[in-house]
Amino acid sequence: MSVFFPQDDLLSLKVGSVLHHLSIKRAIQVLRLNNYEPNCLRRRPSDENNISPAEISQWTNHRVMEWLRSVDLAEYAPNLRGSGVHGGLMVLEPQFNVETMALLLNIPPNKTLLRRHLATHFNLLVGSEAQQLKQECLENPDYTLLTATTKVKPRKLTFGSFGSLRKKRQDESEEYVCPMDVEMPKGRSFQKGFELQIYEDDLDRLEQMEDSEGTVRQIGAFSEGIQNLTSMLKDDEFLKGSSNSSNPSVTDEDSNL
Repeated sequence: MSVFFPQDDLLSLKVGSVLHHLSIKRAIQVLRLNNYEPNCLRRRPSDENNISPAEISQWTNHRVMEWLRSVDLAEYAPNLRGSGVHGGLMVLEPQFNVETMALLLNIPPNKTLLRRHLATHFNLLVGSEAQQLKQECLENPDYTLLTATTKVKPRKLTFGSFGSLRKKRQDESEEYVCPMDVEMPKGRSFQKGFELQIYEDDLDRLEQMEDSEGTVRQIGAFSEGIQNLTSMLKDDEFLKGSSNSSNPSVTDEDSNL
């Protein structure tokens, strides 16, 4: 059963990527949170305007790609196909942050605006609790960036350790991909009986950003209008000046006549 899936078995199957180990770990945890009900997984978009982190953790890889398309990153969405990235990994895994996401999407480091756009929507999606855990992991002195090429280091067994290995209990937590004592999320959205709520602070921040961008565009248009009006006034003054300079000569001629 996958609940008791040892890490050594994954290595024997040539699954040596840390990202894939964590992907399987968090997938098992999502099933555990949902009483191993496979129908809990979400592959297609639905009415998800006020979606919670608990529901995002149920997203499949395909659903994550659909989300990327919805936030104007459709060009990079195919890069996530077959990567092992799903909602549970994004929400529950502290090592998986927006930098790892950008690397997997092949967004160049010099595209700072695009990466900032991804970070804004990624943080809004996973919620404040996941953001805090990811930030704490980032501040850890032993932190290393999670990439697709990071490999799992197999345990080195000495000759004297074989005897002790037989005595190890089968339920020893560190042997399994997803230990039974793995820390569960404490957010209210993961608790039973939770009523769906809007993340008002996050949504307000996003609306303020959109309002500020709209204000900048309005100011730009207003400034352009002022420049056009100024140039028109200058042209009008020039025409008046030229007409006034020609009128006296006509008057003098008329008076001579």
